[in-house]
Amino acid sequence: MALTRRDLLRTGVTLGIAATALPAGTAAAADFTVWDTTSWGARLPAEPIALLDHPPTFIVVHHTATPNTTDFSRPHAFKLSRAIQNYHMDRRGWIDTGQQFTNSRGGHITEGRHGSLDAVRTGTKHVQGANVANRNSQVIGIENEGLYTAATMPDQQWAALVELVTFIAREYGIKPTQIRGHRDFSSTQCPGDVLYRRLPELRAKVGERLAEPVVEPDSWPLLRPGDTGARVLAAQHLLRDRGEDLPTDGVFGASTFAAMSRYAARAGVAGETCYGTDTEDESGLIGSAAWPSLVRRVDPADGSHAACAAQALGGRTMVESRDWRALLDG
Repeated sequence: MALTRRDLLRTGVTLGIAATALPAGTAAAADFTVWDTTSWGARLPAEPIALLDHPPTFIVVHHTATPNTTDFSRPHAFKLSRAIQNYHMDRRGWIDTGQQFTNSRGGHITEGRHGSLDAVRTGTKHVQGANVANRNSQVIGIENEGLYTAATMPDQQWAALVELVTFIAREYGIKPTQIRGHRDFSSTQCPGDVLYRRLPELRAKVGERLAEPVVEPDSWPLLRPGDTGARVLAAQHLLRDRGEDLPTDGVFGASTFAAMSRYAARAGVAGETCYGTDTEDESGLIGSAAWPSLVRRVDPADGSHAACAAQALGGRTMVESRDWRALLDG
């Protein structure tokens, strides 16, 4: 499949190399190419793919949490796409690749779940994937190859991400503020601290290209082993308020992780990891999936553990459930 001149004009892409004929199975704009599932040799889905009659609400950025390879070639990108599909289908039991698109460290973009590229081109339909629990009808996901907890993306991968997100946002009419990270929905480290901190930059670049204002979204903090301070102390009191037995010392250690893991299982808090590959246990992290379940309306003077949590964050008057995020932001 090649983009026609009409497609290029409709999506606002500057004509250049993309004005010439393109190989089948690609969508290109200047230096931007998406390789479809046929191009990289995908298996057929195990079941029919759900095509929803509405656009997604959010564009969600992930990292695969795989090694930061220096193989930036297209063959490597295709091999990665096959490996992810095999993992998702054979290990997770999914019907196809979970994410809609994959961005290799070389900046080679591949279609993930079958039909995703054609769906984006419609601007009105959405291939439902499997990349954010309980939100898959609302999100379109991009897996970025690599581990970005401490390292930064190669320039070519970042440039490709900007192009892809701009393309998706333009086609679907998604506002820049709706470009999020996996951890904005789930208690996971994905897409890594470094990449997550670059999301405001990504929103700004997409907003500039689309001439859209950018409003930074609110977010819940992510707490993990090794963290200390008032937020951790508040979380410990909130866990005790929910019946868990753990120290309230402001230090996120093994007992806090275990308490959150127990509570998550008991309360039905969705447990998620980076979907690209096997990763460490994240069931005891305290993030976007956990906080709404932990917080409640409380009077800081009532003597409860929830009141102690509010006091640890500086709350002095009645705290509604909706107020906790602002308290945690300090």
